[in-house]
Amino acid sequence: MNIEKEIFQRTKVNLNKLIKYGFIKENSMYTYERYFLNNEFKAIITIDNNGTVTGKVYDLQSNEEYTNIRTKMTGEFVSKVKDEYKNILIDIKNNCYEDILFINEQANKIAKYIKDKYLVDPEFLWEKYPFFGIFRNKNNNKWFALITNVDKSKIDEGNGIVELLNIKLDSNKIKLLLQNKGYYKAYHMNKKSWISIILNNTLKDEEIFELIDESYNIINKK
Repeated sequence: MNIEKEIFQRTKVNLNKLIKYGFIKENSMYTYERYFLNNEFKAIITIDNNGTVTGKVYDLQSNEEYTNIRTKMTGEFVSKVKDEYKNILIDIKNNCYEDILFINEQANKIAKYIKDKYLVDPEFLWEKYPFFGIFRNKNNNKWFALITNVDKSKIDEGNGIVELLNIKLDSNKIKLLLQNKGYYKAYHMNKKSWISIILNNTLKDEEIFELIDESYNIINKK
């Protein structure tokens, strides 16, 4: 994972704040320049309308891009340049971006509900799947919810990325729920005791919250 992607993962840009910060807009791109390390280096950072960040660092003595920060090179000086560049990016993130945990609004509402009620934050365990978040019961460390994103073709007709909530429920209730729109056989979980709910506002938030409570209580008894 490159430096920019690592720092800005799970964030959402506020384009208006970019301008206030000092970015210059040209067409659909926002550009910012910053000199650092006694004006011996210059960072040029570009952000598109989607918030994707690219950046280059130039050594002003040689007037060439300083690519050592992209390599596995070690050493005090390389580390210093890299750290200073990271600090610039982090400052932009703190001033112009908002943290997001998941891709869509309903998934983030669910994460907030779980945080507020159970004081549980999602854990992102897999680098390959950065938006797969698990929620553990603090009493026994067992999962009671999992949010994933998959191509819709994996669960139904159609395509495009959708987010799913996996929760644990009574097997008889699962059979009943599967007869209704918005519910699917558990994706990558035990289908007898888990069910998947599509998070695209097919179901109301309150209905999902009640089922999360059931899942939490089932796990809590174990």
